[in-house]
Amino acid sequence: MPFSLADVTRVAHTMWPLDGAQDWDAPGLVSGDPSRPVRRIHLAVDALAATVDEAIASGCDLLLTHHPLLLRGVTSVAEDGYKGALLSRLIRAQCALLSAHTNADVVADGVSDIIATRLGLVDTTPITDNALPGTGIGRVGRLPNPTTLGHLAHALLALLPPTASGVRVAGVYTAPITTVALCGGAGDSLLRQPKVLAADVYITSDLRHHPASEAREQALCVGGPALMDVSHWASEWLWLEPAAAQLRAALPGMIVTVSELNADPWSFAVVH
Repeated sequence: MPFSLADVTRVAHTMWPLDGAQDWDAPGLVSGDPSRPVRRIHLAVDALAATVDEAIASGCDLLLTHHPLLLRGVTSVAEDGYKGALLSRLIRAQCALLSAHTNADVVADGVSDIIATRLGLVDTTPITDNALPGTGIGRVGRLPNPTTLGHLAHALLALLPPTASGVRVAGVYTAPITTVALCGGAGDSLLRQPKVLAADVYITSDLRHHPASEAREQALCVGGPALMDVSHWASEWLWLEPAAAQLRAALPGMIVTVSELNADPWSFAVVH
């Protein structure tokens, strides 16, 4: 007997409990008949025209994304807007849509945990604690062997998929690095957290000018971390294959695929 969409949703919510999501978030089942069978699942960071194409073309019954398509309230799903058009296509193809967002950020083996593991960090703890014991946003840990800021930037670049923005760094190339704080996705809200301020470097995405500038000036005044800014999509794409492996283990016989498309919104950069 194949698993139903209700079965898959229950498994997903066991791995990534909805209670762990931030108050502003909207993870969970977006569309689909819970009673329908699911034999193939496709994972992507975002529900985009290209990832919906992939899911439908490969005969998937479920597209599981990290980012919710309907994060903000909507009053229309008409097909003259891309969200309505994507939902309509998925519904016609009988491909459900499910998301695991901040509820997949906070857990062990979640988005930030995967980056920390890939960097080889040890003794990791969340930057901020969540209501669920042992979970929280971001991670801070120690490199088993100290390195320099420049060498860490190159190591990070090597493990991320290629993007136009690469890895942007604020700090001295030769600065010694032992303690690393990080947050997959947009993390400038954590710049003032004590664990971030105590780290040698903070890795995240979507750093805006003023928060980054103020953090660097404060570091020059009283000490604080160097900064690394990476592609939001790339930082979260690393989570997809471990998440797929978890689903395969929990749903024997399920075919689970991962999008290999480069879905970063930026196509190229022109620099001096």
